[in-house]
Amino acid sequence: GCRSLAAGHPGYISHDKETSIKYVSHQHPNHPQLFSIVRQACVRSLSCEVCPGREGPIFFGDEQHGFVFSHTFFIKDSLARGFQRWYSVIAIMMDRIYLINSWPFLLGKIRGIIDELQGKALKVFEAEQFGCPQRAQRMNTAFTPFLHQRNGNAARSLTSLTNDDSLWACLHTSFAWLLKACGSRLTEKLLEGAPTEDTLVQMEQLADLEEESESWGNSEAEEEEKAPVLPEGAEGRELTKCPADSSLLSDCGNWQPRKLSVFKSLRHMRQVLGAPSFRTLAWHVLMGNQVIWKSRDADLVHSAFEVLRTMLPVGCVRVIPYSSQYEEAYRCNFLGLGPHVQIPPHVLASEFAVVVEVHTAARSSLHPAGCEDEQSLSKHEFVVTSGSAVAADRAGPTILSKVEAALTNQNLSVDVVDQCLVCLKEEWMNKVKVLFKFTKVDSRPKEDTHKLLSILGASEEDNVKLLKFWMTGLSKTYKSHLMSTVRSPMASEPRS
Repeated sequence: GCRSLAAGHPGYISHDKETSIKYVSHQHPNHPQLFSIVRQACVRSLSCEVCPGREGPIFFGDEQHGFVFSHTFFIKDSLARGFQRWYSVIAIMMDRIYLINSWPFLLGKIRGIIDELQGKALKVFEAEQFGCPQRAQRMNTAFTPFLHQRNGNAARSLTSLTNDDSLWACLHTSFAWLLKACGSRLTEKLLEGAPTEDTLVQMEQLADLEEESESWGNSEAEEEEKAPVLPEGAEGRELTKCPADSSLLSDCGNWQPRKLSVFKSLRHMRQVLGAPSFRTLAWHVLMGNQVIWKSRDADLVHSAFEVLRTMLPVGCVRVIPYSSQYEEAYRCNFLGLGPHVQIPPHVLASEFAVVVEVHTAARSSLHPAGCEDEQSLSKHEFVVTSGSAVAADRAGPTILSKVEAALTNQNLSVDVVDQCLVCLKEEWMNKVKVLFKFTKVDSRPKEDTHKLLSILGASEEDNVKLLKFWMTGLSKTYKSHLMSTVRSPMASEPRS
């Protein structure tokens, strides 16, 4: 019934230079949707939504109209029925959890604002009652037929009830501070759980590499006493060499940033190779078969392996990026070769290997249209061959279908697809952990294993092969933890 600001008053505005946010106070919100939300919250806070005693904080709302913190209170008014008027201070948010978490803060600060308003109004009320007591006057006219007549007097504004002409400016300042403080007191934090298997394997590989580096350093220190002094700059070259028989051959200087990123993503590679060839290649990658790339361009091979390895757990990746001779499958599942390196016939005919040969294209339009690049790939032709070609109607492992679905969905950006791959790998690594515990640690019979695979949704042949291959990627930390738990005397004791 009362207007907070006089007609034509422009309202109040505060500029927060730190966050470039403006806080505006006005009689009504200018935005129609916001006006509807605020109006409904005001009506409900003063009518149907009440708390015991009618004075205090309440919470109500929904997803469509927002959630409301409302604190109702009374202001003394010598001319009002019951000598008081009902008001409420409300805070509206669309985030229910955030509003509930802000409840103690809002309650304390709003209660302070209310106490100040009630204190000012009480002084005005007592002064008016002392000058012209209303109670005796109303008792004398209690039985007149004009009991409910308001004598044409409009409802008094809060400014007159508190006798403070700068009230709205002060309330604007208080509410602006309240919004800023409430918005900055709670911040979202990313809480990471236990490290993933990829993280554990990377930590183990780094520790192994540091140990080998220390051993190389000790041996070199012993040899320096016997060897002549090296020329300046030779020491740096020696430290970057990798021993030929190192078990970490694939990780020794392999994945340094290359001069040129030929394949930008899995989606890009699928566009370049074509959907059928990419499916064949991806199937062999996921199943742990040896993937051989033959090309005279070492950067292209590096780029291809960088992209393909994202489909596998870190522990399953063994890479020899570029070799002058064929390496057996037990040493690597990603092998890069020069164009003239001979591959044994039994490997070419094997169903456990796939060969990608990169030839110089006769014309620049041999690769499928719609690829994102480019000049670097327009001169190449890619031929994918295998002793066991994956039939188009073969389902393959479940994860392959999900990867293809993500790659073909153009609504998903490359970054989102990468996160999908991370989630898919983690999902299937969890199944691998269950299977490892079930078969290797508990030594359950085959019948129970088949039931478990059915429960895991991995009873198909390709899924079983994938799980067995991915089991080789489990970290030593996880395996030793399981073994120590099983062998611990406390593990067999019943828990109270």
